[in-house]
Amino acid sequence: MKVVIIEDEHLTAERIATLLRQIDPGIEVLGIIDSVKRSVEWFKTDVKPDLVFMDIQLADGLSFDIFNEVKIEVPVIFITAFQEYAIKAFKVNSVDYLLKPVSEENLRAALDKYKRYYNRELSIPNIGGDILQNIRDMISRPHKSRFMVRVGDHIRTVDVGSILYFYSLQKGTYLHTSDKHNYVVDYTLGKLEELLDPLLFHRINRRYLITHEAIIDTITLSSSKLKVNLTHSDDDEIYISRERVASFKEWLDS
Repeated sequence: MKVVIIEDEHLTAERIATLLRQIDPGIEVLGIIDSVKRSVEWFKTDVKPDLVFMDIQLADGLSFDIFNEVKIEVPVIFITAFQEYAIKAFKVNSVDYLLKPVSEENLRAALDKYKRYYNRELSIPNIGGDILQNIRDMISRPHKSRFMVRVGDHIRTVDVGSILYFYSLQKGTYLHTSDKHNYVVDYTLGKLEELLDPLLFHRINRRYLITHEAIIDTITLSSSKLKVNLTHSDDDEIYISRERVASFKEWLDS
């Protein structure tokens, strides 16, 4: 199987290429392309892949712009940092989609789905028209910029820029600010992941969603185990979940 990876984050692209070769040594990665412009030029050549992995957001625009310039007649697996609520509209209009960080399990499932297309159990969907416009509209929605909190009988708002991290404690979810205040918020950490800019906030484990500014120190305990010290936190046992180590490193480098 011949594949091409369209992704402008170098670490993500290399991780996908490595996982593909681990899953199936027979997979040949024809190339890694990092922009809309270069993708259009590449598809105008005589090289024909069997499958395309395509990030939605590239440095010079949305990858959907590629479809406006060239006809892609092979299955596409989209890659995105957006949560499922924002991409349901095209789930049935591509072979599949992968949420960042891309896991081996989800990549295997996407490849299995592709094979069903290849074996003609399913017809290759058309990508274009209103579907692409709907996706554009959804992913252009602004990320949440402030939160309403209660302080006794008073209500105030907290700007996202002043938040260092969110954390769960017992049955509640709290935000912690740069001026050392903690407030209860009416969201789960999972929902907060959907609402916040993934470039600014990263989920490191089941209890913490943090910003770069929150990190005092990151300690390597082993190749797959990291520990962080957070500003104003008395918690000395904050570890990066094993399955999130790779994505955490990518986020630090973003």
